[in-house]
Amino acid sequence: MGRNYRIGVIKGDGIGSEIVDEAIKVLDALSANMGFNLEYCEMLLGGSAIDETGVPLPEETINGVKRCDAVLFGAIGGPKWDNLERHLRPESGLLGLRKEMGTFANLRPAIVYDELVNASTLKPSVIKGVDIMVVRELTGGIYFGEPRELLKDRAYNTMVYSKSEVERIARVAFDIAMKRTKRVCSVDKANVLEVSQFWRDTVIEVSKDYPEVELTHMYVDNASMQLIREPKQFDVILTGNIFGDILSDAASMLSGSIGLLPSASIGEGVGLYEPIHGSAPDIAGQGIANPLATISSASMMLKYALGEDEASKKIDNAIKKSLAMGYRTADLSAYDAKEICSSSEIGDIIANFVSK
Repeated sequence: MGRNYRIGVIKGDGIGSEIVDEAIKVLDALSANMGFNLEYCEMLLGGSAIDETGVPLPEETINGVKRCDAVLFGAIGGPKWDNLERHLRPESGLLGLRKEMGTFANLRPAIVYDELVNASTLKPSVIKGVDIMVVRELTGGIYFGEPRELLKDRAYNTMVYSKSEVERIARVAFDIAMKRTKRVCSVDKANVLEVSQFWRDTVIEVSKDYPEVELTHMYVDNASMQLIREPKQFDVILTGNIFGDILSDAASMLSGSIGLLPSASIGEGVGLYEPIHGSAPDIAGQGIANPLATISSASMMLKYALGEDEASKKIDNAIKKSLAMGYRTADLSAYDAKEICSSSEIGDIIANFVSK
């Protein structure tokens, strides 16, 4: 009897539908030969949800994701909805969904493929071999701190972390490090912020349960510099919500294209798996979006949500093979391209590789 999984599918806005379709194509080709079955349940979020229901996060989506084993997500947003009140914008729907799902840990790998080492603006000698995992706390910190207020002559937000919030995200980072090179760099601003000193002290306490893992600390301003100066010094970067938001984007550009990198939001229940890039409305419908980040996100889903490690590795190897053979979407056409492919063609190539 095959293993059965229920996968929530949120395509979202802009290129979301195009890139998610290619990931599903690959998953279907893979599952046919790997002894498991995937059932998809499509749901609304973001601008498309606003257009259909009037809100960015419908109740049906909240209830639907909780009945799934994992959720594969595309991208949301676009200028069409930029003038709405903040709580009605697409991005508010995504923040709300993460909160409802209890996805407190955001995993953002930054990997430099050998075949694309020249795609980065940094020297190949600096970035060749880079393989970093940024573990960002996702549901606390300044984005969710109370009180918060916007007045005519002033505004403020508060950065708040509880001990349990820091402990649980630290354990995620240390657990991941145990499967890598056993190094964690915790990034904060403890020289200025009391909440960062609290973060550092708590991480040190948790580290005592992981004696094999080397723990270092770095201020966020220095960490941003070191990511560019010497990125290979990092393995797992552990940090809070706002610092992680910034550092993970900086780390992503080491690869040379934001269209390559996936992410996973995991925690108490169902995980959310998505590319790190946005909805790119300017190229939506043209069939030129790079689906590799979404396909890689599907790989992370197989690994972290479903425990299908072998299937996950098949996708990762297929992506490397496609790059090695010179298949490129338009965003990577300048880098050793032997054939420029559409979104659908890249999906077909990866699907063909994983089906063998």
